Amino acid sequence: MLVNLKDVLLDAQKNKYGVGLFNTTDSDMLEAAISAAEELRSPIIIGTAEVLLPYGELELIAPGIVAAAKRASVPVVVHYDHGLTFERCMEALRLGFSSVMFDGSASEYSKNIADTAEVVKIAHSFGATVEGEIGHVGSADDGDDAATDMYTKVSEAVEYQKATGVDALAVAIGTAHGAYKSKPKLDLQRLSEIRAAVSVPLVLHGGSGLSDDDFRNSIAHGISKVNIFTDICYAGVKASADKLGTNPELNSMMTYLEMRNDRVAAMKEEIKKKMTLFGSVGKA
Repeated sequence: MLVNLKDVLLDAQKNKYGVGLFNTTDSDMLEAAISAAEELRSPIIIGTAEVLLPYGELELIAPGIVAAAKRASVPVVVHYDHGLTFERCMEALRLGFSSVMFDGSASEYSKNIADTAEVVKIAHSFGATVEGEIGHVGSADDGDDAATDMYTKVSEAVEYQKATGVDALAVAIGTAHGAYKSKPKLDLQRLSEIRAAVSVPLVLHGGSGLSDDDFRNSIAHGISKVNIFTDICYAGVKASADKLGTNPELNSMMTYLEMRNDRVAAMKEEIKKKMTLFGSVGKA
C-alpha cells in the first residue's frame, strides 16, 4: 500500500527501529525491494534521487514504482531523495511520489529554510511528506579531512524544524555518500542531543559501508530512517560478475535471463539483511 513517511517513521521513532530507503532505479531493484519487504513483513521506503535521474528518468520509472507500491501488501513510501531543485520536487509530486526530500543543505542557512518551507507547504497539499537536511552530508570522496563544521548543529536543527514544518530531518554526524575509503567516525553524542531537541524522525544518509554496530548504535541514539544504495549496487554487480565468470557465451539469452535473476536475488538478500539489522522485520 502506498503511504508517506509519517505512516512508517512515527512508529519507528516511538519503538526505536529503523526503516530503510532503498533506491530503485530500475525494475530489478524494484522487484528485489518489494519482494524483500513482503517476505519479511517490513515497511519500506523506495524511490530515486535527483543525482540518479540520468540512469532512470522520473517520468519513465515513476509509474512502475508507484504502481508497485500501491499493490504491495506492506506499507511502501515512494520517496524522491535529495531533490536539489524546486521543479524536480514538484514533478515527483505530480507523478505520484508520496514523499520528497528537498536538499538545500548546500545553500545559505536562511535560504535553505525559506526554500524548504515552500516545498513543505505544497507537498502537504498533495498529502505528501517532506524530508529536509540541516548540516551537510558530503561524499566519501571528500576524504578524512572533510570539515566537521558541516555537521548538524543542535540549535539550527531546532530552528529549522520549527521554521519549515518538515516531517523528517536528515542529519550530518559523520557519514558520507558513496564507498568509504576509511572507517567513518560517527558523532553519536551529537546525534543524541539532536534527538532530544527535535520532535520529528531523524534520517541517516550515507549508510552503505557502515558496520553493523554503526547501524545499531545510530538507531539506538535516534535514527529512524536509513538510506542505502551503494551496498545494493555492489550485491547486484557481484552477482552479475559471478554469472559471467561461469557463462562466457554472452550471446545466450538464457545466460542473460539467469544473470538478471541472480542479480535480483542478490539485491533482495542484501535488502533483507539490512531490514533485519534495522529491526523493521515484522513491523508491517
